[in-house]
Amino acid sequence: MTAPQGTVQYRVAFGKKDEAVAGPDDADLVVSVAAGDVGIDPSVAFMQGKLKAVGSTGALFELLCSGEVAPALALLAVR
Repeated sequence: MTAPQGTVQYRVAFGKKDEAVAGPDDADLVVSVAAGDVGIDPSVAFMQGKLKAVGSTGALFELLCSGEVAPALALLAVR
């Protein structure tokens, strides 16, 4: 999965030290959310502080607009 300006890593946290991860460890953008918040629209979750991102905010906004974030997180949240 690639962000408009590089690579992206998605993380869904189920608990402390219990995460599902997709994407390279050296990603340019890391998007993380708690498993309980995966059902929230990613843009709304970001504005509420429930979705966190490390990296370029511009790249995050482009990624959110692409509609790619919600399906990627949903895949990781399934156990």
